[in-house]
Amino acid sequence: MPIPSGTIKFISSLRQKKVRQNYHKFVAEGPRIVAELLQQDRYPVDHLYALPAWLQQAAAPIGVPTTAVTPKELGRISQLATPNQVLAVVGTPPSATIISPAVATSWSLYLDGIQSPSNLGALLRIADWFDFPYVFGGPGTADLYNPKSIQASMGSFLRIQYREAKLTTLTDAFPDLPVFGADLDGENIYHVTPPSTGILVLGAEGPGIRAGTQVQINRRVTIPRAAGRTTESLNAAVAAGILCSALKR
Repeated sequence: MPIPSGTIKFISSLRQKKVRQNYHKFVAEGPRIVAELLQQDRYPVDHLYALPAWLQQAAAPIGVPTTAVTPKELGRISQLATPNQVLAVVGTPPSATIISPAVATSWSLYLDGIQSPSNLGALLRIADWFDFPYVFGGPGTADLYNPKSIQASMGSFLRIQYREAKLTTLTDAFPDLPVFGADLDGENIYHVTPPSTGILVLGAEGPGIRAGTQVQINRRVTIPRAAGRTTESLNAAVAAGILCSALKR
């Protein structure tokens, strides 16, 4: 049976942040991400739309409504340039308002206006790799449930605790926690003996960390350029990977 036009219209509308927020739903695509979604319970899977070949190989999970679709139908509802076998409509969990005390026992990332959804997803993946269990999105940061954020995270959004918060919320809750900021004029990160816990603040590639956030930073660190190089800056996710590696060494 063809997918009803109203369903196609609704799934397509989940590209828009206001629709995702109104209905508390988002879309995730691809066998790997969907397989991880089906193995956890924080994000309820409302419905699967999959090619018959995927359904035969993966076996539709009991209790999850599933519709077999043609490649053409999958293309109509997919939010990817190249549709990938299976699409899930997923419910978002209630927004957490309490910051876990466990933040004080680990390193966390704070994203100060990272506007690119792809960068946000990549940053979640980096946090997952280096065991930064908490990532906080400050005002102006891209939406976690943007399709590009979800795809770029490669499933890391399921393993990382992501919260929207102002940095003052964290510094008020954990006044003794060191706050490091990525800054071109900061100390050489390789000359720093990192503490075992802290918050690493990353700004957008162009403007960097905003002035209102800068005043809350205890220590500024930078990644030194090779001698004679004039490249202006690094991509935010690339810089984050280098800094996280150095802080966890």
